[in-house]
Amino acid sequence: MALGGLISNRNFGSFIGSGNACHNERGLLYTRLGKCDAEVSNRVLLYPNALQPRKILSLQASLQHQLGHRRSFGSFLQPRMDCRIRFRNSIKEFGSSKINRSRAYYKSEESDITEGVVDALPSADGSAEAILVEGNLQNASPWWQQFPRRWVIVLLCFASFLLCNMDRVNMSIAILPMSQQYNWNSATVGLIQSSFFWGYLLTQILGGIWADKFGGKVVLGFGVVWWSFATIMTPIAAKLGLPFLLVVRAFMGIGEGVAMPAMNNMLSKWIPVSERSRSLALVYSGMYLGSVTGLAFSPMLIHKFGWPSVFYSFGSLGSIWFALWLKFAYSSPKDDPKLSEEEKKVILGGSKPREPVTVIPWKLILSKPPVWALIISHFCHNWGTFILLTWMPTYYNQVLKFNLTESGLLCVLPWLTMAVFANIGGWIADTLVSRGLSITAVRKIMQSIGFLGPAFFLTQLSHVKTPAMAVLCMACSQGSDAFSQSGLYSNHQDIGPRYAGVLLGLSNTAGVLAGVFGTAATGYILQRGSWDDVFKVAVALYLIGTLIWNLFATGEKILD
Repeated sequence: MALGGLISNRNFGSFIGSGNACHNERGLLYTRLGKCDAEVSNRVLLYPNALQPRKILSLQASLQHQLGHRRSFGSFLQPRMDCRIRFRNSIKEFGSSKINRSRAYYKSEESDITEGVVDALPSADGSAEAILVEGNLQNASPWWQQFPRRWVIVLLCFASFLLCNMDRVNMSIAILPMSQQYNWNSATVGLIQSSFFWGYLLTQILGGIWADKFGGKVVLGFGVVWWSFATIMTPIAAKLGLPFLLVVRAFMGIGEGVAMPAMNNMLSKWIPVSERSRSLALVYSGMYLGSVTGLAFSPMLIHKFGWPSVFYSFGSLGSIWFALWLKFAYSSPKDDPKLSEEEKKVILGGSKPREPVTVIPWKLILSKPPVWALIISHFCHNWGTFILLTWMPTYYNQVLKFNLTESGLLCVLPWLTMAVFANIGGWIADTLVSRGLSITAVRKIMQSIGFLGPAFFLTQLSHVKTPAMAVLCMACSQGSDAFSQSGLYSNHQDIGPRYAGVLLGLSNTAGVLAGVFGTAATGYILQRGSWDDVFKVAVALYLIGTLIWNLFATGEKILD
């Protein structure tokens, strides 16, 4: 237990310790001061718990001394930990100088009484100040308990998206030994791969409705448990037959389809606008890193334990996440009993939390031009993104003449680039907002980079001469694409925080359709044209998206 009195606002201080005075029944401390213009009388009564100190008292006061020049004086008094202290100061004059007499009465005590009283009379310059801070130094909370609760939610959402893409991409690796074992042809493999999107499309809008009505915690928790169970069941379904496997893959899509709307709903309630971009960027980077993790570990597991091990090991991780989710996650700040009042003020910004949505105003939502700007821009964005991520190994192999092993390794590079630049873009966007730039301007700037950057680098692919430069262009294209996380992907919470789940479900449905149609259209174009034609279509859609976004998008709330 320490009692500190800093008696100065200047740069000089002296410290006097009286920790060994407790053996006397009384200790008397005299401090001689120079001639003083101001007289200060302070009374401090402190009854700390000796063994478990409860309060820290910091008393700041200013004295002006005239000893040829101004000086300041400070003292630090530290009694023994097992003492009850009553401390009284008084100043008496002795001729041309003053004596500050401090009497300390010590009484050993083990009671739990804790009391602090501070009376301070201002000095001549009125700068006396007393601050009482409550806390427990010896039993202070560990850092992980002081970590902001809203960022616990963000990290849990990040982990769920990491698992989401790990469980999604493992099939792209495991399908090779599976097709050999079950004698599947290319058409059957394509059918299995596409069956995931049957369920994924089904729950985009439904997931948003459920999240807005019942809360993101319930819906996202359901989604992770559902798709993790479907992942574990995949080897069993494959042994039973192709129809069972198709159903299980569609079920997995149902679970993953609710993830993005539910996450968006939760962060719209937990994250203030000043942290919105960086939090979403971190969560979405979990998807990119999930792809990297899945592509990296799946081959090793298959080689050592066989292809079923990928589904069993990845799927079982969902149970660990779900246990943490039940313990730490809440749908909104008002549901969290451990949330401090200070953090609640940061999150809510003085406004009261709204009740869950009971009715979705579809007519109102679909009548707003910014909503349609979101939907169309999401379609234009995902057309180019899905083409690059789906057809990139083929491009590396056919055009750049890389072997399949090199193509697989280089496929990881865009995901890593996107994970890094998504977080960079998030910090830039939040910094611009904190410095006074309007949310509308920030969203338009970031999404314009997310459109025009990929468009520029794709046009350069037809001019590069070396494979290394082609890979660099691809990586730069995907890196600039990641700025979209601070553009259109953050805009759902801007324009309608109460309906953020539904809005993301609407726009992401268009995005998934772009991926399905774009992937198929690319194969059709390559049969009759070239890769340059594929890139031209993507560039044209990027430019259309840029135009529509800058004309109709807004960062202001239009749905209440």
